[in-house]
Amino acid sequence: MENLKMHTPDLADENFKKLAALFPNEVTETITGYKADGKPIIERAIDADVLRQEISATVVEGPQERYQFTWPDKKKSVVLANQPIAKTLRLDREKSVGKDGTPGNIDTENIYIEGDNLDALKLLQETYLGKVKMIYIDPPYNTGNDFIYEDDFSQNADDYLGNSGQFDEEGNSLVQNTESNGRFHTDWLNMIYPRLRLAKDLLTEDGVIFISIDSRESSNLRKICDEVFGATCFVCDAIWRSSDNSNNDAKQFSNDYNSTLIYSRAPLWQPRKQDDPEKRKHFKNPDNDPKGPYFDGNPLNSPNYRENLIYDIISPSGNVIHPPKNGWRWSKDTLEQKMKTGEIRFNEDETNIRRRTYLCDMEGLPPSNLWIDFEKTGHNRQAKYELLKLLPEDVFDTPKPVKLIMYILGLIPHSDNAIFMDFFSGSGTMADAIFQMNALDGKNRRCILIQIPENLDISLQKASNDNKKALQNAISLCDKLGRPHYLTEIAEERIRRAGKKIKDESPLTTTDLDIGFRVFKVDSSNMEDVYYRPADYNQGQMELFADNIKPDRSPEDLLFQVMLDLGILLSSDIQETEIAGKKVFSVADGYLIACFDKDVTEETVKAIAQKQPVYAVFRDSSMASDSVATNFEQIFETYSPRTQRKVL
Repeated sequence: MENLKMHTPDLADENFKKLAALFPNEVTETITGYKADGKPIIERAIDADVLRQEISATVVEGPQERYQFTWPDKKKSVVLANQPIAKTLRLDREKSVGKDGTPGNIDTENIYIEGDNLDALKLLQETYLGKVKMIYIDPPYNTGNDFIYEDDFSQNADDYLGNSGQFDEEGNSLVQNTESNGRFHTDWLNMIYPRLRLAKDLLTEDGVIFISIDSRESSNLRKICDEVFGATCFVCDAIWRSSDNSNNDAKQFSNDYNSTLIYSRAPLWQPRKQDDPEKRKHFKNPDNDPKGPYFDGNPLNSPNYRENLIYDIISPSGNVIHPPKNGWRWSKDTLEQKMKTGEIRFNEDETNIRRRTYLCDMEGLPPSNLWIDFEKTGHNRQAKYELLKLLPEDVFDTPKPVKLIMYILGLIPHSDNAIFMDFFSGSGTMADAIFQMNALDGKNRRCILIQIPENLDISLQKASNDNKKALQNAISLCDKLGRPHYLTEIAEERIRRAGKKIKDESPLTTTDLDIGFRVFKVDSSNMEDVYYRPADYNQGQMELFADNIKPDRSPEDLLFQVMLDLGILLSSDIQETEIAGKKVFSVADGYLIACFDKDVTEETVKAIAQKQPVYAVFRDSSMASDSVATNFEQIFETYSPRTQRKVL
């Protein structure tokens, strides 16, 4: 049996292995220092000279000028993204909600994670690699006040950055991200960069990310996204009119919009075509064409010069129509065929030709990058009204409207059974929008939301006048609910009420609608340090550990860490049974079968092997006797030789 690694992958190590596989001759060793006893510290390395020879290209290094986007500590941000962590996700059944709204049930496919989103993304990176259809985030805008997550009043700067492992060179937490701070942009870039690096790998090949931002960091965000996703994957910068009323107190211009940067995982991503009445207005039918409304204004010229597209056209009356500068859009044979079908026609005096595009032949129209229709995309004040219907207390400062997220969801093609993510989830608007969209079209979109559990009491102490009242209301609501004073408690309550409201308003059509969510918390690993670093302990010390597993962890805790380690979706169906007096978990219809009890007998081992799971997982040294341990492998070889046996 093999031991599970029970930590996130070391991405730097994986990149090294990829290079080593491509260019084995470049792998070498170098002395990086010396131990206390004088012995050298030898580490693996890449020989840059050999690599330069292998790729036969110029390698830019040192102070040599080149085009790049950089900032202080960028290298540390890269390391932070690649660095493995020994953490896990622990299920909170009490907070979880079943697909029909039943508290404490976990038969839902939606996920809500409480914790630092950097840690959460690392924990999800293997399980959800290439599985997320769309990511929407509304990160902090770097407004210059004390709050890193100013929007939706998330955690304050010192707490957040301390938890994220971001410190200056003296080990001090990065705080007070004000305009006077020389690191004003640096701190924000260090925050967003590693998260986007990790987010990219979660997207499907046809996946796309939408990022809301304002003018403070939009230019820097664009440069970062060009680096992370590639400039060829830039889709557009959509303008969302966020305010329905200009700010008359503005010193210069009233800021009435936010940008939404859109990048795809692969180039040439196509949004779903839209049935937009506004864009249909130019389609007319003045001559009662039997095919219906049409438009005659589409271009006929080639975008690029091609000699074979340079030819004259002779009209029925003998007029000669010369080609445009770059030639016609089609070859002569193709154009003549289009004339026969009526797509290409002469104008009334036969001095030119025009292309007739019929509305009935179009699947829809490309969406606009100008989102100014409040009926479609809402506005900030509307978002507050929406929330007040669910939470009578004004508890969120600047939530996003449900209409905006629903509009974005509507741009995603082939979205049934797809996974959507928001790792700056704030008030939980994404979940509300998913529920409403699924209720409207009957699809089964699923969501993963991540939010850091901001301590509202601490935030209140440092709050500005703008959001102090909202924080006080949030704390009051937590007291009414009998919940601790954390932002996540408010967001989870909003999601519960949103789902219930949809069910109550349409009980007949929402019978199968999933309005639930499994709640997980980012926590330290279930495993003792000795599990990861046995070499750091002598035999006497190791004997002090009767088990590799921390004493406060449950079998369910172990199960979910195993699922993360093996790449099994956190939303997978889980069945719990008892075999020979031992608790046994069956995950994803028997794909994984796990037993974390001690003193496991042959009867239990045999019953599990007979079910022929892909993976079978047990505690290390959990067998009831030496005889059971001896016969373990033989039992599996007899009943299920292909099962991968793992221990922790």
